[in-house]
Amino acid sequence: MSRSENARGPRRARPAGDSGAGESESRAEKKERTRQALLDTTMALVDERSFGGLSLREVARGAGIVPTAFYRHFASMEDLGVTLVEDSMRVLRRALRDGRRDLAARQAMPTAKNSLGILLEHVHNNESQFRFLIRERHGGVLEVRRAIDMELRLFAKELAIDLSRLPDLVTWPPEDLETAAELIVTIMMTAVADLLDGDYRGAAAERDIVARTERQLVMVFLGMAQWRAK
Repeated sequence: MSRSENARGPRRARPAGDSGAGESESRAEKKERTRQALLDTTMALVDERSFGGLSLREVARGAGIVPTAFYRHFASMEDLGVTLVEDSMRVLRRALRDGRRDLAARQAMPTAKNSLGILLEHVHNNESQFRFLIRERHGGVLEVRRAIDMELRLFAKELAIDLSRLPDLVTWPPEDLETAAELIVTIMMTAVADLLDGDYRGAAAERDIVARTERQLVMVFLGMAQWRAK
């Protein structure tokens, strides 16, 4: 969501009663559309606010339904938040998966540059989803925080599997591979947080963030090359 959109207020989802799809819409299609309206409304609201500060009534009103109808789609606000995490993590996973394909390269510097370039593009194209994950990763809703942590751990394990296929790392034990993967994911998430921080806006600030993150990744990759598993 752009800043100009924020200035006009959160984007409202299409009211549940206004399908715009003709009378042939099935009950299942209408239910799915209403469910998506709840998710879209919530994502618009959390673009500048904490998820913990939202009320069920506010979300339902934005989606064009009565509060009691909310429970036809989600068991609770926490359930809605976890679903938002899962949807947003798909965006993050796509960004990091595209970037981690470069880990097959033997030289560290091109790997870092290519991975960061891919991540940066995804951040610019999906700011709302990334901002939600960064803010709620250490936010006040326990279920949402746990869901983000679990998703990041799962991704680190997937990355560890990719690392294990590199010729120089085939003898590494799983715990060392997962430690290296967690370091890479943590560095990437810190970069995303900095890129979305309003105090770091601007092309010059962005270049500084990318350059610093690149150095961090190169140091990790070079250290991995020298590490001898015990």
